[in-house]
Formats: sequence, structure tokens, C-alpha cells
Amino acid sequence: MSYGFLGIAITTSVQAAQAANGSAALWSSLEADRASDRFTPNEADFIAARDSFYVATVSETGWPYVQHRGGPPGFLRLLDERTLAFADFRGNRQYLTLGNAAANARVCLFLMDYPNRRRLKIYGRITSVGLDGDRELARSVVADGYRGRPERILKIALEAFDWNCPQHITPRFTPAELADSLVPERERMARLETENRELRARLAAQGG
Repeated sequence: MSYGFLGIAITTSVQAAQAANGSAALWSSLEADRASDRFTPNEADFIAARDSFYVATVSETGWPYVQHRGGPPGFLRLLDERTLAFADFRGNRQYLTLGNAAANARVCLFLMDYPNRRRLKIYGRITSVGLDGDRELARSVVADGYRGRPERILKIALEAFDWNCPQHITPRFTPAELADSLVPERERMARLETENRELRARLAAQGG
């Protein structure tokens, strides 16, 4: 049974903080509307467009750890409405996330869309799958031609997700996103340059 994202996030201590700051009634009344334990086509499209995300785990000593994961767009795959998977590429070989997850499978993912100021938060439970343990899964998740070396597949069983409001998200753009956004301006500049050349040619002809 799912308790929704806020049902997981709002603990007794959080409730006390909300009560002390006058927001307890606000969040208790919205919980039913915000709960979701199955991805919809809206989340599927959002996830498929991401080329990075942040994943948080907790160690046996209680310290949190947040790691950035990146890859080609869509490297975080939606296997079904309640399951995500991605290739775990070799990095600095500290294996902090992997080790933490072995002790406590609970994870939280933040997926950011900076240009459109959107943020998807996901609670789930993570498991490690060897590349030879499920070859069909590995073929479906590992991107062809990507430079990263996959060591394993990490699967995440969804517990709940939630969307954040755009407040305080500063828009940021990748070079590819900037190039796409500048296409109309480049086309406009090209038209103006063409008009300018034609005008100069006509003025020169009249002057001659």
C-alpha cells in the first residue's frame, strides 16, 4: 500500500516543524491529491528527456549522500509504470551509492528540467542487477555508442513521486538547448543580412 510522497516524507518531526511554522493544515489537506505510486505518460515523457539526475542514499551511520548520474537523454529508462532502470557506469570507483544501497535500499531521485523550471522527485527502492544476470534488461538499458563503461544495472521500484513548484529554479541551458532556442534569432538575423545586402546593392546601382 502506497502512502504517497508526502506520506513518506512527512514524519513526526516534520509535522512538528509544520505546526510550529503554521503550515500543518495546508499539507495534510493536499496529501490525497498529491499521492501517486504509478508513473503516467506525463512522467514518462519527462523521464525520457533527461540526461542526468541526482540520487540520494543513506549510509549505516546515518549520513546522507547525493550523487549526480548522467548519460545520453533517456538513459534512465521507464520499464513499466512502477519501475525505472539505468546503467551504472564506471566512475571513480568509490561505490558510495552502491554500498549505501546494499545496506538500505531506500533512495530519492531528483530529476531537473532547468530550462522549463520543472523538478520531479521520486522515492523508491533500488536493487543491483549484474550485466549477465539479465541480459535482455542490459540490452534494453545500455545505450549503444555511449562512451561510459557499464558495470551493472540499477533498478528502482517506485514508492511515490511528486512534482515541485518552479519557484527558485534558475533556468540553465546546455549548449544543445541554447542552439535550439537561438534558431529563430539566427534565421531572423540571416533575413536581415540578406535584406541589408540587397538594399546596399540597390543603393550602389542608383548611385552609379
